[in-house]
Amino acid sequence: MMMKHLIKQWTNYKRLPRILSQYPRFHRNEPITTSILHSTCSTKCQNEFFRIQKKIESWGGKRFFHTAEKMVSESETNSEDDATMNEFLSRFVWIMRGKLMEVYPDFEKKTIDGMLLVIVGKVVSELEKGGFDQIVGSSGNAASEDFSEDLWKTVWEVSNVVLEDMEKAKRKEKMKNFLQAEEVKEMCRFAGEVGIRGEMLREYRFKWAREKMEESEFYQSLERLKEEEEKAQGQEEGSSNGIGAVEQDSVGDSGAVEPKVVSLPKRRGKINYKIYGLDLSDSKWSEVADKIHEAEKIIWPQEPKQIAGKCKVITDKILSSREEDDPSPLIAEWVELLQPSRVDWINLLDRLKERNARLYLKIAEHVLGEESFQTNIRDYSKLIDAHARDNHLEDAERIILKMSENGIVPDILTSTTMVHMYSKAGDPDRAKAAFETLRTQGFLPDAGVYNSMILVYVNAGDPKLGESLMKEMEARDLKPSKEIFMALLRSFAQHGDVNGAQRIATAMQFSGFQPTLESCTLLVEAFGKAGDPDQARYNFDYMIKLGHKPDDRCTASMIAAYEKKNLLDKALDLLLELEKDGFEPGVATYSVLVDWMGKMQLIDEAEQLLDKIAEQGEAPPLKVHISLCDMYARANVEKKALQALGVLEAKKEQLGPEEFERIIRSLIAGGFVQDAQKFQGLMEAQGFTLSEQLKVTIKASQTFLRRRPSVR
Repeated sequence: MMMKHLIKQWTNYKRLPRILSQYPRFHRNEPITTSILHSTCSTKCQNEFFRIQKKIESWGGKRFFHTAEKMVSESETNSEDDATMNEFLSRFVWIMRGKLMEVYPDFEKKTIDGMLLVIVGKVVSELEKGGFDQIVGSSGNAASEDFSEDLWKTVWEVSNVVLEDMEKAKRKEKMKNFLQAEEVKEMCRFAGEVGIRGEMLREYRFKWAREKMEESEFYQSLERLKEEEEKAQGQEEGSSNGIGAVEQDSVGDSGAVEPKVVSLPKRRGKINYKIYGLDLSDSKWSEVADKIHEAEKIIWPQEPKQIAGKCKVITDKILSSREEDDPSPLIAEWVELLQPSRVDWINLLDRLKERNARLYLKIAEHVLGEESFQTNIRDYSKLIDAHARDNHLEDAERIILKMSENGIVPDILTSTTMVHMYSKAGDPDRAKAAFETLRTQGFLPDAGVYNSMILVYVNAGDPKLGESLMKEMEARDLKPSKEIFMALLRSFAQHGDVNGAQRIATAMQFSGFQPTLESCTLLVEAFGKAGDPDQARYNFDYMIKLGHKPDDRCTASMIAAYEKKNLLDKALDLLLELEKDGFEPGVATYSVLVDWMGKMQLIDEAEQLLDKIAEQGEAPPLKVHISLCDMYARANVEKKALQALGVLEAKKEQLGPEEFERIIRSLIAGGFVQDAQKFQGLMEAQGFTLSEQLKVTIKASQTFLRRRPSVR
């Protein structure tokens, strides 16, 4: 053979001892370290190894299994066996080269190649003789007359390492196929739907693939056992046919030879199996399994249809449409081409939502009328909620109207969304109607619905209705939040309702919320507006006793309470007392004092306080301009009165009905009748109506014709 011819060019088997004696270290009893490397041997070696006729049926457990068949021609060699032998020798040569270079680092490459060729020649020789299985299986104890014991042991170790690597590579490739098996993919999809993600899902996938591979190997081993048994039975029958007549008679005397059949033992009776004491062999469990299977068809997510060709073009046009375009023709063509089911519609809407939220809402509303979409009440509620979040009240009401036209009664989610929507829009009547709808349908509103209703009543200026809802919450063991308490307290304080403010403050303490600087300030403000400075001072002192330091707003509320009764001496005493404790008045306190000085026509003192506000680095608030207009108009200081009036006219949107009436009264009192009439028109333009008393005052002023220059 070609390999033997190459070997003879380098050395001769009879001269091996003499050749190896030239390298004394080659026969030392030195351990050679194990190193697993991968590469390929030379092409010449591969061509020679391809001619090896011995078949390697399989490898594993650090052994080769060989047959006793004779050598056959090269044309009859199996290509798969050639590839296996090629891989084995390639790995063997590369690892062995590394070990030789590690032991003989000073040798040239040519010498190492010669030594490798000798070792490979011996391995090939053993393979041809069929004796390599004894060498591999003998744990390296068998010695050779050509090699030292250590060298032969190293050949054995490298061979086993190569076999292990080949077995690992084979199982790795096999594992790849089972990782892509349909059953493994199905289990992974189910695991993903129940919430298994990331590294845990990866571990489960490898576990299921390994179990599938072991199951496949088990059935393959059964098939091999069956084939071996059938082959052995055939050989026995063939040998029995060649026996002489005498032997046949002897067999006939002893009885017929029964063929040996290998099979699993047969089970007798009914199969019974239990899991945790539950007998699953009962027939009722088959009915349960059928019902579960039918239920899975409903709850199991379906896959959308594949979109291709013209349908894909239409889909892209729908996705790239503008909000002002009419999508009806494109959607009709898309429906005709795809014949969509609900899952196809949902897939299209999800893609639209990612690209253009407004276009999604428009097309989703159009889709509600499609029969194939199988519209349910949840589709309506989703659109209503989306429009409510964006404060698109008209769009949400249009969806509600469609819902009622189709005979769908709003459920608890839809009614709750409507309550929040109307509360956010500040429409107490519609919010109350949606709230009552919840009750009539038998639903119990949650804390969020109660909070929305209380806030809408507070914003509408009717805190008593909000308080009644809060008591209803407490009766149902729903604890109102601190924000709800403060909103009600603030509303009662603004209206000067002392009793309501005290009730809310008491309810807060019973609910576990301790008095704060804000709550105490609101109580002071409530008593101040009610004209009760004594109770206002009591709450002011109680706040200090609790450890809260009065701020500018709280002090201003207390000074305003004294202003109601014109108790200037008490107000000044309070300011002096607070200044001793380090308090410095701010804009709010100075604004109250400016208004007080203006009402008493103390113009110089009011202007000094106005300078104090300027020193604070802030512009005077609107309340100060109203006080200045009132003061200068009543004092007939025309220039400054008209200047303040110009500022108020520029900020007319911020004025309320009380501020308008005060300005008009002061202008009439100062003789600025035409300007008073002008502000009357501004007031009516803002939607406010004059009180009866003011109307009488205006008519009286027109009668006496008290004219003054007007603002140009």
